[in-house]
Formats: sequence, structure tokens, C-alpha cells
Amino acid sequence: MSATIEDIGSERITSGARGESANSMQLVSFRLAQEEYGIEITRVQEIILMGEITRVPQTPDFIKGLINLRNTVIPIVDLRRRFGLSEEKPSDETRIMVMNVAGKTIGIIVDAVSEVLRIAKDQIAPPPPTVAGLGRDYLTGLVKLDKRLLILLDMDKILTCSESVIVDSL
Repeated sequence: MSATIEDIGSERITSGARGESANSMQLVSFRLAQEEYGIEITRVQEIILMGEITRVPQTPDFIKGLINLRNTVIPIVDLRRRFGLSEEKPSDETRIMVMNVAGKTIGIIVDAVSEVLRIAKDQIAPPPPTVAGLGRDYLTGLVKLDKRLLILLDMDKILTCSESVIVDSL
């Protein structure tokens, strides 16, 4: 995989430069509503600007449709809608993160991509036991940063089995 991730701040990361030690990992952080989330950088193929999305009828509301990215058709999931948040019009900061989820290439719409972080694994705390419901399934932990928390997501669990079947059929 030689895809390049767009410039995030002043750091340009390519898949060849993703060195991780046993005690640290790199994350791509992004915003959704007023919260900050993170996923492992190895999952992200590229980050692209919002473009034209072709709507597919009779799909769940969080599946926005399809895009054609260099002759590859990719389903697009609106992470705001998937998390039950209100829908917002795309802004200049809205991005589509193209990634591998459960062996499939999909795009997820996020409000903004913030930065690439290298964190020590001991900065990750397990999800609190008080977090209940479906959200706990795809929450892998919380990263304790200086004055903020970053919510770590397991992208393989974002879609249920039946939702994965729908995405596969697109």
C-alpha cells in the first residue's frame, strides 16, 4: 500500500513512514460534533476532500452512497449519522477517510481531520464500565492527552454483520 495521507498540519505521513515500536502507536485524530476520535494510522489509506456522492436508494440513512475514487467504487458511511448525531452540511474541513474496515475499502465522513499523533500504549485507558449500549462495541479505549481525551475506535466493529452485508452489496 503506497497511498499517501494528505498533509495534516506540517507533517506528511506515508505508509512507508509508519514505524511503530512495541510501546507506541500512531493515530489519526479527527473531530465529530464536539468530540475527538482516533484510529490507528495503519487503517487509513488516504484522506480526501468531500466530493459528489451518489445516493443509493433503500439503504440505511448513515450510508450516504458511493463515490468513484480512481475507478474504484467505494461506499461512504456518514459517521455522524452512524453514531446517532444530527446531520450537518459539509464544511471546508469535512473529509472522507478512506480505510480498510473488516477487509473492505470504505470511506467515512468526518467533520475534520486534526492531526497525526504518536502515543505511548500506556496512555490508553480501557473504556469505563459505565459506557453502555452499542457504542461500547466499537470503543476500544480513551487516550489521555494533556487537557483532553481522545476516543479510540475499532473500525472493524463500526458496522454490524447485517450492515456489512448491505455495504458489500453496493
